[in-house]
Amino acid sequence: MQKIVAVVGGGIGGLSACHHLSKSPNVSKVVLLEGSGRYGGWLNSTRRDDGAVFEHGPRGVRPAGAVGWNALNMVSELGLESEILFVTKDHVASKNRFLYVNGQLHKMPSGFGGLLRTISPFSRPIIHTVLKEMLVSKGKDKDESVHAFVSRRLSPELADIAIDSMCRGVFAGDCRQLSVRSCFPPLYKAERARGSIVLGMLMGSGGGGPNVVPSELAKRASEESWSQWSLKRGMQTLPEALENSLRRQERVEVHHNTLVNSLTLQGGVWEIKLEDGSTLKADHLISTLPASVLASVLPPTAQPLTEQLRSIASATVAVVNLEYEGFVLPVTGFGHLVPSSEDPGLLGVVYDSVSFPQHNRNGGATTRLTVMMGGAWFEQAFGNLHEVTQQTVLDRATAAVASHLGVTSPPVWSLVSILKDCIPQYHLGHWKRLEKMRQYISKNNLPLTLAGASYDGVSVNDVIFSGRTAAEGLVGKI
Repeated sequence: MQKIVAVVGGGIGGLSACHHLSKSPNVSKVVLLEGSGRYGGWLNSTRRDDGAVFEHGPRGVRPAGAVGWNALNMVSELGLESEILFVTKDHVASKNRFLYVNGQLHKMPSGFGGLLRTISPFSRPIIHTVLKEMLVSKGKDKDESVHAFVSRRLSPELADIAIDSMCRGVFAGDCRQLSVRSCFPPLYKAERARGSIVLGMLMGSGGGGPNVVPSELAKRASEESWSQWSLKRGMQTLPEALENSLRRQERVEVHHNTLVNSLTLQGGVWEIKLEDGSTLKADHLISTLPASVLASVLPPTAQPLTEQLRSIASATVAVVNLEYEGFVLPVTGFGHLVPSSEDPGLLGVVYDSVSFPQHNRNGGATTRLTVMMGGAWFEQAFGNLHEVTQQTVLDRATAAVASHLGVTSPPVWSLVSILKDCIPQYHLGHWKRLEKMRQYISKNNLPLTLAGASYDGVSVNDVIFSGRTAAEGLVGKI
């Protein structure tokens, strides 16, 4: 039977779901509903007339693993190969990553030599910790905070400094609250399978990942050892290409500025009431909305599901793009992260001009930086979200650049974005919440699929893959 499928949420996950659904003959119509005025969600680039590109969300994508290949396969299908920019593993932006601890920058250990020496801010060589890890007995709990897991298996020092910083960089979250099982599944699985992270990494932890056949582009990324990639006109190019491709498909309708007011299920068919008062019908719904947003439109009869959805928290991040005249950095590398013990409100600074100098303006050297602030500490740092001024955020960012990097000249250009609830937080027990939600959907035969960043991974790769998985769960492998 041919189905009408509605995809709610036009971020990269929703676009990916539509892209895969549009290839299947088993779907008579795909309708994409996006509430805002643009597609792509947090993939959002500012392009200036002088050639400069600034990212307000994700700025580089890792090409590794099945989900990394899957994203590059989509780039190929959209004909964007010639738009790719990449950074290799031997590039300074891949090798040099810094931590800002005790008021100064410290280069993170890299390569085997870095593991053998004591490198500040750590008090002993990391190799000691790694070798000792193989002797630590297996944990008994079904889940554990990232901080507790790393403290137990490696060392409290590593958890307090490196892992704390990394969780702030990836999730804008607090490693004392985040779940190791949901945020870092490979670590959790390695301990379960081999009793050790090190042995799990060396010998594999079984169970294999998803099966994705790499395109020529994905193979090239592997052969050339890319560590990350972007696009010449910024990451927003990807959702734009997906939107254009979908608009050319007869069976696909895409709508923006189309807010969903409520969802009701009548005789196994969804009635989707829109804000303008009109109603749409669909045989199946794929939601890539943030969990709390979906919770607000589900029918009262789905209350057990709504409660679980509401329990998935999210963090707000203040992103400040800065441009300085000339090359002003005291070091070159990807950027630096800041542990919460040093400055809770400041997550890190990315040295955009080092990774992707192609995004600098034409004519005359400049330095582009992005300062990330807030996250799980947003209110602590800035107070009430609705009362924060852009000037306060900008001042805080330029002060950080001055004190951390010694850049005292004012920026020649800046842009402040406050990304409300942009990163879901997989707190302790997240796996159990997902299990309960999916069991409820299955038991009640709800024609509903959950996809997007709220559930199975927050990276661009994960979200693109979740859209594909949602589509294939409905129409089979495409």
